[in-house]
Amino acid sequence: MTKLSVNINKVATLRNARGGNNPNLQQVALDCERFGAQGITVHPRPDQRHIRYDDVVNLKQSISTELNIEGYPDQKYLQLIRETLPTQATLVPDPPNAITSNSGWDTISHYHFLKDIIDEIKSLGVRTSIFVNADVKMVEGSANIGSDRVELFTEPYAINYLNKEEAIYPFIQAAKMAETLQLGLNAGHDLNLENLRYFKKNIPNLLEVSIGHALICDALYLGLENTVQLYLRQLA
Repeated sequence: MTKLSVNINKVATLRNARGGNNPNLQQVALDCERFGAQGITVHPRPDQRHIRYDDVVNLKQSISTELNIEGYPDQKYLQLIRETLPTQATLVPDPPNAITSNSGWDTISHYHFLKDIIDEIKSLGVRTSIFVNADVKMVEGSANIGSDRVELFTEPYAINYLNKEEAIYPFIQAAKMAETLQLGLNAGHDLNLENLRYFKKNIPNLLEVSIGHALICDALYLGLENTVQLYLRQLA
């Protein structure tokens, strides 16, 4: 079964727009779990414009499913991993001022940098994942680094979904390479109710998808409980 990890960054963005604690981030995370989500994803940034570092600490103490912390592996990020010991740490190559993720790591040119970080995080007993484009060479590079998993950057698939057979081809090849190398496989970015089922159907051994923006947008119209259930059905 492919697990659904709900990224709650957008909930924090809404809360921060007015200050206070409405919506209550902790409660939303607990409700997502109660409605069937098997994980919670957060991506704190240095300016803390949505998820704050104290949010992550509080979430680790309150949720009962998997906590996935995404982020650029600077010292603040690594200290947060040491402090919270999440289920999974996903390394993303975002500069601090990026609005959202827009590419995966070059796991060949950044081999030494990433290997040292992966080794440290794994020594803490935390599962590691590297965010990569759907490129077999980048998947191979992740295996050489020693990561437990890769997360495929799915924006190109989503953008080209009208030509879905062509759009999904490199993701199938990347997934097959991950399977050959015994790498766990995650995916995320711009997956939604329109394109998720086809992706799941065609990608072998997909362990987890991380979905935030589209899911929270859908919840404005459909309600959070119903939306989580709809996404879970696409993964069944």
